[in-house]
Amino acid sequence: MTGRAETGIGDLAEDRALLGRTSTAERVADILRARVAEGRLAPGTRLSEDALGGALGVSRNTLREAFRLLTHERLLVHELNRGVFVRVLDADDVADIYRTRGLVECAVVRGLGRPPFALDGLAAAVAAGEGAARADDWDGVSTANIHFHRALVALAGSARTDELMRGVLAELRLALHLVDDPRALHEPFLARNREILDALRAGERGTAERLLARYLDDSCTRVADACARTAGTPPGTRP
Repeated sequence: MTGRAETGIGDLAEDRALLGRTSTAERVADILRARVAEGRLAPGTRLSEDALGGALGVSRNTLREAFRLLTHERLLVHELNRGVFVRVLDADDVADIYRTRGLVECAVVRGLGRPPFALDGLAAAVAAGEGAARADDWDGVSTANIHFHRALVALAGSARTDELMRGVLAELRLALHLVDDPRALHEPFLARNREILDALRAGERGTAERLLARYLDDSCTRVADACARTAGTPPGTRP
């Protein structure tokens, strides 16, 4: 038994080189995912292997592995003979994103323990969003809103849930790029973020969950309408 186990461990040395390549590809994927989530890589952007590889100092193989990871996460798409592009979402994508958000975010609020809750991250995101609005920085408001929902999900204390929502919210940012009037989309939700925060501060989980469910439904309608207009289909049609 011992000899067999030692042989199995010894064989792992042959795969040592894979660790460096895989971890580097994952780090590159993290960088590109963050750029998408921050709105710095817009839908439809072509990702040049030469430009990215030179900027990041990584090989084509590493970059292609990072592309593969992000394609699996539905953030990128490979088009034959054209290259790799940041994905453009449609209304069906938006509906699925919000369906997932509703299942996860509402469940997080519903499953909170006894108050008080650790709300510093939520409070910071609300303040950042309000500050960005005063500066007429609606991209900043959008980013603060993403941070609000990440902080909300983080209340679950689950690394798996955090990872799931990191990808979902990065996809959402792709849809937000399609909104032609970001102020009209984001401004009403500034007050609603604060309402949810205030409800949680008061320990009113049920109220916070109801506010959040209506919030997500309204937001889905607005974002889906923006996608429908971009695709040339009649706005107001729910996916």
